[in-house]
Amino acid sequence: MTALTVGQLYERLKDTLQLDLLGSPDGLNRPVPCADASGPGLVLAGYTGRFVHERLQVLGETEVSYLKSLSAEDRQRNLTAYFGYDIPCVMITKGQSLPEGFEAMANAAGIAILRSQLKTQEFYARLAPFLEDAFAPSTTLHGSLADVYGVGLLFTGQSGIGKSECVLDLVERGHRLVADDVVIARRKGTDIVIGSGHPLQRHFMEIRGVGLIDVRTIFGIRAVRQQKRIEVIVNLVEWKHGMVVERTGLDTQTTTVLDVEIPRISVPLNPGKNITVVAEVIAMNHLLRYSGEDPAQAFNERLKGHLRGKADVQRYLLDDDE
Repeated sequence: MTALTVGQLYERLKDTLQLDLLGSPDGLNRPVPCADASGPGLVLAGYTGRFVHERLQVLGETEVSYLKSLSAEDRQRNLTAYFGYDIPCVMITKGQSLPEGFEAMANAAGIAILRSQLKTQEFYARLAPFLEDAFAPSTTLHGSLADVYGVGLLFTGQSGIGKSECVLDLVERGHRLVADDVVIARRKGTDIVIGSGHPLQRHFMEIRGVGLIDVRTIFGIRAVRQQKRIEVIVNLVEWKHGMVVERTGLDTQTTTVLDVEIPRISVPLNPGKNITVVAEVIAMNHLLRYSGEDPAQAFNERLKGHLRGKADVQRYLLDDDE
């Protein structure tokens, strides 16, 4: 994760949050250390216990009205304690005017003031997703990511095994490329991993013997997308005589990515196997399981019922002989 500064936050969100910079720009170089934003609370009243100064400071109508209600002496004393902390920046909502002396003290402390025209609740609602995304844990994966029937399939395997060729065939059949070779994975919340391509190589693929191709130019805008949740990992392995592979689908294997368990299916490759159709079946089977239908479990239950029926018949015959 790249360090985020107040200036970068301002440039990216000044339209979304309708931000204006008040006072000195010196505080724009300050780092934003965490993904949280909150109001200062009782700090403005002089109580500094349990004050989390690393958070972005958001002052709504209640905080600004309270500061304006104080005498000049009390306001200066409380703001001196407030700006004595190493806070990233101060954000004022609803386009409110600043209390007397507020801007001068912020400039003296080197803290930027950003004012938004949005109401406080809407301001938080727009700010939170940006901060969550900016501070999300991330990693880089080697593989190719495609959207197949709305399911994010991440194809992995050793170099040269055919990951890119498989995804290219899927694109030709109407599915969508997300990223090839380098997949940037980010965790959202506690159980979602989002994959996207590197900005420099987005929508490009390397096909051995052909070179680099621009999928968006060749197949059109419908063939690509910017990001997709990684839902199933399809691990392509070279077939070897005697290797053990899953035959029923009852034993689910997983791979941990950013502390999230993602189902993994290992597909052995041998001459003549249509891996593209297999990938489509993997996606549709995942959709079935997501909707509550598990073909492997259904077949297992049917087989158990058949065996129980045969056992009941044999028991009846044995009892009849007696």
